[in-house]
Amino acid sequence: MSALPAPTSSPSLLDRPAGGAFQLILTTLPALLRLTCGLFGAVTALAVRTPPVRVSLLLAAVAALTGWSVWYAVRALRVGIGPGLVAGDVAFTVAASLLAPLLVAPEVLPGEGSWLAVLASTTVINAQATAPARWSVPAGLLVTAGYAAGTSAAGNTVEASAHAATLLVQTACAAMMTAVMRRWIGRADAAFADFQRLRRDMVLARTAREVERRQNRDLHDTVLATLTMVGLGALPAGSAALRDRAGADLRTLVGLAHARSTPVAGQADADTGPVDLDAGLRVLLTSRPELTVTATLPPCAAPTGVTAALVDATAAALDNVARHAPDADVVVRLGRGGGSVVIEVIDDGPGFDPATVPVHRYGLRESIQGRLTEIGGRAEVTSAPGDGTRIRLEWPHVD
Repeated sequence: MSALPAPTSSPSLLDRPAGGAFQLILTTLPALLRLTCGLFGAVTALAVRTPPVRVSLLLAAVAALTGWSVWYAVRALRVGIGPGLVAGDVAFTVAASLLAPLLVAPEVLPGEGSWLAVLASTTVINAQATAPARWSVPAGLLVTAGYAAGTSAAGNTVEASAHAATLLVQTACAAMMTAVMRRWIGRADAAFADFQRLRRDMVLARTAREVERRQNRDLHDTVLATLTMVGLGALPAGSAALRDRAGADLRTLVGLAHARSTPVAGQADADTGPVDLDAGLRVLLTSRPELTVTATLPPCAAPTGVTAALVDATAAALDNVARHAPDADVVVRLGRGGGSVVIEVIDDGPGFDPATVPVHRYGLRESIQGRLTEIGGRAEVTSAPGDGTRIRLEWPHVD
């Protein structure tokens, strides 16, 4: 007979929420049922001492019933309901039933003073709820037989037959209800496990897509951007600026090769730091000597992940200027206020119509807007032919 352990918060039960809740119910309720019915039976037995009840034997039975009920409840709530507890409950009930001629008068057996009937019913119901059917059903039949034999010997065959039938019905109903509940709870836990696996697979797939997007974005903003500027003549062959960019791009490629299993940086990274955002922007501007930049960079700190995303998005904006308006004057402004960090990259180049940018173009969509979206920020691109371009990056999470 398998034990029904006491409820815990172990990982196995957390993986089976329905089974864990069911186990809690089938541990707590039988314990409380045995305790309350046992105490009720003890009080009732003492209140009805009609001859031929032997008072000395009745007092011993009441003491045993009270002690057993308390022990059963405490044991069940502390360590669970095991085979020994179920077997002990059945044995105690059968023994008390067989002693019915000495414990209960025949005329009170069918009435409110029939504490043996309450004891027997409690035992068969608890047995069905806490033990497998292959053991609980025979246990219910044994209690029924013991009760019928004891009450018949006490001289009340009508009560023996009537309540024996009641015990049989209680055994059958409780066993079937428990079996059905266990089956459906097992199905619920199986469905929950399938959902957990599906969610885990979806998270892994999403993580893989995010890693791929970040790698593609880094390639676009480094190697591909450098090659494009070389092709457009913005970075002369053999120049110091080209050597510096090529060295930085090589380091990026090495980093990508070793970071394929790195988790996606997102809001979790935004919780680390803070670091100096203005210092990161200054380092960025020194790596763009080919551009004419006027910068306003007051001291400003932001979490590590936010700083990295803002600096990278600013770099992508400057690379767009270098590709499409290399002779333009550029203004980079950093500010904070109203609960936000704001970076503006403004150029007086030829401008463009944002609505005409093809969907497959990667720069604005991923390198700028995608990065800000990952950290909970937003990017606005304002431009028109002949009016230059303004890119506004905002992270609205400053205390």
